[in-house]
Amino acid sequence: MATSSALPLPVRKDRDDVNENGILGLIPGIALLAVVGYAGKFIEQSIAQYGKAHHLVLPNVEYVLWAILIGVVIANTVGLPKIFRAGVATYEFWLKAGIILLGARFILGDILHLSGISFVLIFLELAMALTFMTFLGRGFKLSPKLISLLAVGSSVCGVSAIIATQGAIEADEEDSSVAIAAILALGAISLVFFPLVGHTLHMSDHAYGLWTGLAVDNTAEATAAGALYSDAAGKFAVLAKTCRNACIGFVVLGYALYWARKGQAKEIENKGAFLWKKFPKFVLGFLFISFVATIGTLDPKVFPSLAGLIPYGFTKAQIVALGNLSRWAFLLTFAGVGLRTSFADLKKQGFKPFVVGAIGEIAIAAITLVLVLAADHYHHL
Repeated sequence: MATSSALPLPVRKDRDDVNENGILGLIPGIALLAVVGYAGKFIEQSIAQYGKAHHLVLPNVEYVLWAILIGVVIANTVGLPKIFRAGVATYEFWLKAGIILLGARFILGDILHLSGISFVLIFLELAMALTFMTFLGRGFKLSPKLISLLAVGSSVCGVSAIIATQGAIEADEEDSSVAIAAILALGAISLVFFPLVGHTLHMSDHAYGLWTGLAVDNTAEATAAGALYSDAAGKFAVLAKTCRNACIGFVVLGYALYWARKGQAKEIENKGAFLWKKFPKFVLGFLFISFVATIGTLDPKVFPSLAGLIPYGFTKAQIVALGNLSRWAFLLTFAGVGLRTSFADLKKQGFKPFVVGAIGEIAIAAITLVLVLAADHYHHL
């Protein structure tokens, strides 16, 4: 997963730091994530307590936004010294751990509650984003492989999809760097505008969460944008985004085959192995935890065939505990989102790819919003 040095906290350099210093090299950065995340939580609670003590109605700004803002301020003022970088880069690990643990708060019935129409919307988003970004990139005369990276990043799962696709189609690191910068910048902007639109339109938690999961690219930003609206909206945002993430192998495989036919990428010999390699394994962890939580809610009298499995299910207390652990994991994630956002580095990437990304993201957000509102009106999400 290589990126250029123009990006904040290059992935390869972080790995080198880990190799040189081992796990101990991660501790300063992880500690910084914890301090920034908890500071966001402290500010949220302090404002709420002050308002209650003085009988004031103050805006309830979630810790999610505070943690991100604190991180952004640090990254764009004093900067992030090298000693913290490897640990801060683990925010993606905490994101995946948080999603897996969040499975305890979803029984399988909740997942099915996402409804068939939601899965149809996810498929439409993928097809629409891939097509629209491709034609838009060609219209702005971007390089072909940069167009592919932007299309995959905006349709599936942001930076992770771009990195997975870069190696598969043998794209230049510069193209990958530009695509990632555009996705990062637009993801940061979504944290401000999505909650505003949701509240203005008085969207339900389910509808808003579904829209966020469809329209926001990076999993971290989608999770944060959902949590900024409500806890329930955050759950639906994660669920919809996880469904999008599960499609990454098929989309990347399609682009790899396309560029291989053009003689500009290596042939894929074992498609099954390729799909498994690209498949986000944390999705399976999420489903497994959800399955175990579901077993714990079943009545052995109603489901006698599963009676032997019941002892292995989670109790209500354990489900609550795992749910709380997921919140702590997300706390580190949101701090990392802010600390990894460098406006100076994003500015270096050029104007045209950002314009293409911005136009594409606005169009995708607008179209998916209309689709979600229509689905909510006719099918009552």
